[in-house]
Amino acid sequence: MSLPDSNESPDKQINEEEFNSQKESILKQILTSEARMRLNNIKMVKPDLSNMVEQYLIGLASQGRMNSQITDTQLKQILLSIQQPKRDFKINRI
Repeated sequence: MSLPDSNESPDKQINEEEFNSQKESILKQILTSEARMRLNNIKMVKPDLSNMVEQYLIGLASQGRMNSQITDTQLKQILLSIQQPKRDFKINRI
């Protein structure tokens, strides 16, 4: 729950809270408990990545492309495919 912001209207806060509660209920339906725990842990460290994954999963569910709940292993694969590839630097000393 966030503290009221003087710049936001009460209607906007209510809409945002309603959106978040709907998002959480959808994620509870499409993720196993282990996958939900992993996504919550990621949300604490990398909120942008977590939001991208949540939007992707909700999009899949709304299109009806999910046959069953997403397991922790499947979520790991999704995370690996969404993350930006890390660059490796090789330094040659002369």
